[in-house]
Amino acid sequence: MARTQPPGDAAPHPARARPLLVDAARHSPVHTSAVLILSAISAAAAVALPGVLGMTLDRALGAADGLHRAVTLCALLIVVEVVSDALVAFLSGVTSARSTARIRRRGVAHLLNIEPRRAADHFTVGDLVTRLTSNAAEAGTAPVTVAAGAASLLTPLGGLVALALTDLWLAAVFLAGAPLLLLLLRTFTRGSSESVTQYQRVQAALASRLVEALGGARTIAAAGTARRERARVLAPLAELSAQGRRMWQVYGSAVAGSGILVPMLITLVVAVGGIRLVAGDLSVGQLLSATAYTSLAAGLGGVTGQLNALLRSRSAARRTAELLAVPATRQGSTPLPAGGPGRVELRAVTVVRNGTAVLRDVDLTVPGGTVMAVVGRSGAGKSTLAAVIGRLTDPDAGEVRLDGVSLAEADPDQLRREIGYAFERPVLFGDTVGAAIGFGPAEPTTRQIEEAARAAGAHAFVERLPGRYGAPVAGVPLSGGELQRLGLARAFAHAGRLLILDDATSSLDSVTELHVGRALVSDVRPGTRVLIAHRVSTAARADLVAWIEDGRIRAVGPHPVLWENAEYRAIFADPDPDPDPGSSAERGSGKEPGS
Repeated sequence: MARTQPPGDAAPHPARARPLLVDAARHSPVHTSAVLILSAISAAAAVALPGVLGMTLDRALGAADGLHRAVTLCALLIVVEVVSDALVAFLSGVTSARSTARIRRRGVAHLLNIEPRRAADHFTVGDLVTRLTSNAAEAGTAPVTVAAGAASLLTPLGGLVALALTDLWLAAVFLAGAPLLLLLLRTFTRGSSESVTQYQRVQAALASRLVEALGGARTIAAAGTARRERARVLAPLAELSAQGRRMWQVYGSAVAGSGILVPMLITLVVAVGGIRLVAGDLSVGQLLSATAYTSLAAGLGGVTGQLNALLRSRSAARRTAELLAVPATRQGSTPLPAGGPGRVELRAVTVVRNGTAVLRDVDLTVPGGTVMAVVGRSGAGKSTLAAVIGRLTDPDAGEVRLDGVSLAEADPDQLRREIGYAFERPVLFGDTVGAAIGFGPAEPTTRQIEEAARAAGAHAFVERLPGRYGAPVAGVPLSGGELQRLGLARAFAHAGRLLILDDATSSLDSVTELHVGRALVSDVRPGTRVLIAHRVSTAARADLVAWIEDGRIRAVGPHPVLWENAEYRAIFADPDPDPDPGSSAERGSGKEPGS
């Protein structure tokens, strides 16, 4: 079983959460501002209510005028607070959803602009899923949390100010215990931040192992290692549980501490207030207001909850920002010459993977309109060469040109229209078989889809499916050869001036492969063809053969000429058909991760 390093052990790129959160907040400025304003109104009503209640009580006890107005004002404040809280709850959901969508769109768009191999080097599939789902959702709550959290500070601060206005002595008594409250809050912030970060890291590791096991389910079943694999997948649960308990311990300690400290402060304030009431310095209503204001000023519950949510959001945003910190593929804007023949030139191209050069100073020219087969032993660098030619990866040194234009400087939209790909293990996108063939930079007609399927030898078996080209892809049991034929049909439907077949006929029988080879010449748009080949028949039908060995071009020439070399002939007797280390991302995505 292949093993992937659990993600999160070390951040792949140092990333800051703030720019991502600021961008999310700017995406919904009206909603975020409304949450802040309504939360502030609710906090103001909550602070004003105890004073009005105290005044109402004093007027009721003293039979003074204005009792009716005081009761009405109390009712109005209660209504304002309830309505404001309801609107905040509604707007918070809308704003968080918009912010989450914004973060996910940015993350997915950036991921698709990252070189596939570079993304795979930094993140496993499970880790990416976690960053773009649960982490993005938690990060999306940050704008609302900040707005509501800022407003929540008005409650304790307003309570303290109101307590001072009610009676300075009682405010002084409260302030004597305030340092303990601040110390409690600081301790909570430090402990919670670290535990939340570790918890999210372990979550990603667990998701990564689960996705890996699901992808290799057949291998696991065949090997009879289900119990051992289950234990491996669930191994991070112990640390996840420990980090979860730590989070609750930190939170519980803060709540327990405030649960002891706050009642003591309230009791002390009430005791001093009672003494001043007896002395005639306070009225009954003022004592009631002072008690309520003490509770508001000492209320760590709301602040702690908002702070905890903000810490989780910030930690999640940092993980999502790590994805955005991976450099995207540089895009140019130079148009390819109209009607170009598809001439490909590689100049001193070097590609390094994990510190090892997979391609070394490769110089190669593929004349326009030529069918060139690339052959070599397993690990020679064939698929890496194909990826470089089609700009699925950029060389670490050197340059690749198509019709005289550097791929790094070419218009990416035009590049994708002019370079077609077929892979050994294609991944089908689209709801139906027809949509899977038509998936690409332009939408072909129904006739073009059928013609491409005929050229790829797929039309016959598609016609036998229930619904034919409208058959749902998810419900179609496809053999390896049928899947390859659909992948070839997709490439043929979008064939441009350059078509690259990365071992895309390996699962076809000899008759079908011969049919596909003829169709490349007669039924598909004319252009340059680069074929990664393992079969001698494929090399024999090509105009030229590029023989690659240890990442270098050993020879280029017609197959009959190269066949005179015994070492060249030995390539096709190589019993090891494994892909080389630089195989393309889509080719790799079809391989069971657990195998």
